[in-house]
Amino acid sequence: MNLKMDLNQDGLNMFFKDYEVEALKTLWGSNPGMISREVWEQVNQTNKISRASIINFLNDMVELGILNTSQETGKGGYRPRYSHRYDEGELKQFLADSVKEKLNQL
Repeated sequence: MNLKMDLNQDGLNMFFKDYEVEALKTLWGSNPGMISREVWEQVNQTNKISRASIINFLNDMVELGILNTSQETGKGGYRPRYSHRYDEGELKQFLADSVKEKLNQL
């Protein structure tokens, strides 16, 4: 997944959709992390979104190194538990550094 930047937006919404920001905020408030169903239940209270969209977003964030994941056993096998790698301030700094790095390649 590649991040796309929308300069018409502010803050984290420059990089993420509303429900994605809500998912990140939900994970920031959790310890030791959450499974996708728990994140979806929280986000779905304010943003009606499919569980598949949440799962895809969480997996994309793991791939980018923004979230951590660990495997836990559950009914029917293993499932990932997602946790934040960065708090909100650290994520903003990570995104800013990523943009600066790309701009320096011009």
